[in-house]
Amino acid sequence: MKRPRVRFAPSPTGFLHVGGARTALFNWLYAKKFDGDFLLRIEDTDRARSTDESTRAIFEGLEWLGLTWDEEVVYQGANVERHYADAHRLLDSGAAYRDFTPPSETERLRNEAEARGESYRFDRDTAMLSEAEIADKLARHEPYAIRFKVPDGYTEWPDLVHERIAFPNKDIEDFIILRSDGTPVYNMAVVSDDIAMGITLVMRGDDHISNTPKQILLYRALGADVPQFGHVPMIHGADGKKLSKRHGATAVGDYQHLGFLPQAMLNFLALLGWSPGDDIEVMQLPELIERFNVHGLHAKAAIFDTKKLEWMNGQHLALIPIAELAQVVAPLFEKAGLATVADLESRPEWFHGVLELLRVRARLTDEIVQLATTFFGETVEYEAEAIGKQWRDAAVTGEILQATYDRLATLESWEPAAMEEALRKLAEEKGISGGKIFQPLRVALTGKTVSPGIFEVLLYVGREHSLARVAAAVSFLKQDA
Repeated sequence: MKRPRVRFAPSPTGFLHVGGARTALFNWLYAKKFDGDFLLRIEDTDRARSTDESTRAIFEGLEWLGLTWDEEVVYQGANVERHYADAHRLLDSGAAYRDFTPPSETERLRNEAEARGESYRFDRDTAMLSEAEIADKLARHEPYAIRFKVPDGYTEWPDLVHERIAFPNKDIEDFIILRSDGTPVYNMAVVSDDIAMGITLVMRGDDHISNTPKQILLYRALGADVPQFGHVPMIHGADGKKLSKRHGATAVGDYQHLGFLPQAMLNFLALLGWSPGDDIEVMQLPELIERFNVHGLHAKAAIFDTKKLEWMNGQHLALIPIAELAQVVAPLFEKAGLATVADLESRPEWFHGVLELLRVRARLTDEIVQLATTFFGETVEYEAEAIGKQWRDAAVTGEILQATYDRLATLESWEPAAMEEALRKLAEEKGISGGKIFQPLRVALTGKTVSPGIFEVLLYVGREHSLARVAAAVSFLKQDA
């Protein structure tokens, strides 16, 4: 067997769509699973719409996901001379012919067909000229397109996703492969490039199925091996319609900046149109590679469920090594004005401890940053709900918090076990439950009714800031008493 060679071939006319990223992922997984090559080709022949910004967005999106390519990037626009030469090879072999029909005549025939309520179909006979007529037009430098002469019969292939697909060739009109200005049409350029790159499998969206019979005919006419084909389903929104901006973010780069981890995005995308064959859902990249096979690819459209993606991200937040998570979120802490990256790196044990507390309570990295505000600064803002629920009696609560302050201030060891023992003993002395101390204290420390364990909060807020917050709460309550 030939070494597998697959490719991802986006057009640089916009951002990297999640559908394109999913296609790239399937190709990448196939290459890794079967010890093949994953290649990247930028199809930039549409000069009017292709931009450097879009090309950078494609690179950045793939690199964020970790879908690195194995050889130098191929730019389709650099291969126009080969496309031109391959089109003329087909012309010389008789597999294609010159069409001198003026665009105005083609437009007239199309309008007439539409007026009759019919779809326009090119008639080969209108372009058939004698050798003398062709020679005369060439001598006068009349422009011409090159059309592929579609043979009789059927074109079929065993699709990796849809099994056997067959097209009657009579339903395929003689299609242009080279425009009259000498530029190649999409199908010609793609086939020429795939042959030159040695592609053995073309895996792409099923919106390309109608292009495949034309491309297979071109492969055969050029005397090249026809690669395998696999057409994966489109991605739809929850409403069953093709995924678009009305469903929310559709660019990979958007999710990078919305607090998602690349490994979670990869896991989620892999399950859009593929199943490992059992009920497992959360998979790290090595397991995705190990489990990937084309038999698990689905033929029906996949549904992009943002809630499921958030859940998946939460699962990966809990799985990622804590040092790796620290590298991801430290710049976010700095951006939020909580601490500099250098400060966080100078106390890794404390930072990692905070992250361990928070990552199990978050689904997005941005949520970790929001929750982390508790652990920075001397003061906090009290939520109205928290005051109303836990500080209803200002005088009594103030007295309890003052006693809590006095007991904590005398502790020699600022460790959870010592703090818990001291505060439970205080509750016992006062004849109240531990909750009557812990809940008001939680509000004093965090401003909220919900937080990580109160003793872990005390530990990571630190002695100085914890005592300062309790003292501030006592002062606040005296004003309301």
